[in-house]
Amino acid sequence: MLIALLPGDGIGPEVIREARRVLDAVCGDALSYEEALVGAAAYRAEGHPLPSATLDLAKRADAILFGAVGDPGCDGLARHLRPEQAILGLRKELSLFANLRPAKLFPELADASALRPEVARAIDLVIVRETNGDVYFGEKGMRTTPNGRRQGYDVMSYDEDEVVRIARVGFETARARGGKLCSVDKANVLETSQLWRDVVIEVSADYSDIALSHMYVDNAAMQLVRNPGQFDVIVTGNLFGDILSDQASMCAGSIGMLPSATLDAANKGLYEPIHGSAPDIAGQGKANPLATILSSAMMLRYSLGMAAEADRIEAAVAAALAAGHRTADLGGGTSTGAMGDAVLAAL
Repeated sequence: MLIALLPGDGIGPEVIREARRVLDAVCGDALSYEEALVGAAAYRAEGHPLPSATLDLAKRADAILFGAVGDPGCDGLARHLRPEQAILGLRKELSLFANLRPAKLFPELADASALRPEVARAIDLVIVRETNGDVYFGEKGMRTTPNGRRQGYDVMSYDEDEVVRIARVGFETARARGGKLCSVDKANVLETSQLWRDVVIEVSADYSDIALSHMYVDNAAMQLVRNPGQFDVIVTGNLFGDILSDQASMCAGSIGMLPSATLDAANKGLYEPIHGSAPDIAGQGKANPLATILSSAMMLRYSLGMAAEADRIEAAVAAALAAGHRTADLGGGTSTGAMGDAVLAAL
């Protein structure tokens, strides 16, 4: 099975390197790899953040393991040339519409959470985020008002088919877990959210075994820090999901701990840590590779049918933490490579 390795920018190559070491130890010759440029690295070499060769590899591969993109030196570029457009382009070109972001506290990290330990220990949820619509892909631009002032605009929109397919992913995810689905929107203000809520309710008729609830996004943000244990699965749109999943990461200890999968309808996926490229620590051996290593475990489980191997990796991460290994984001001094070594030792 072919894996497309897209390390990207900043700490991306460092965390991808450790994930590759773990995959080699667990899977041996069952996986093959091809690497390609993406993000700012691709722009500087090829003049575009998602070169055609990289996109072709992503389409050929059985799964994609992605590092991170982003570089302050590219902030002045036209928007379509900025590094972040690479991930948006991959999602759109490969129809990767369902982003799964699990947030579960490892018991050893209770003191690393921004929450009180007794609150943090209850976190065990999955955020299902739609990733092919919303303001990220709606019409956008800059214009001049009649009185000569600059105005930026971004159109938020979903059609009902887009909501149906992500709602079904949310319901199916809840069915495989605790049987509770909370749909997050802003239906008291946004017409897009009103359609979202209406369609989710319609889809719920096919899932009478799932307890469906609804919550406005501002309340959901508050409840994530007040009582995160109330959530099993959250399904929400692109913008709200982006924000809430980052918030959930700090509830679970660190953004360096949360993996993610973005899937198409056939479960081909792009797997990445939810953190960014962190250019301020790139090359210093301070990055936490665990989110990327856990993303590789999700890749084995969801796209490659290797659940037993995924279980081994997740258990090894837990064992490394139990042994006291901590990177800087977790309040320790373990280097990126040494954390990889700890996971390998646990394997």
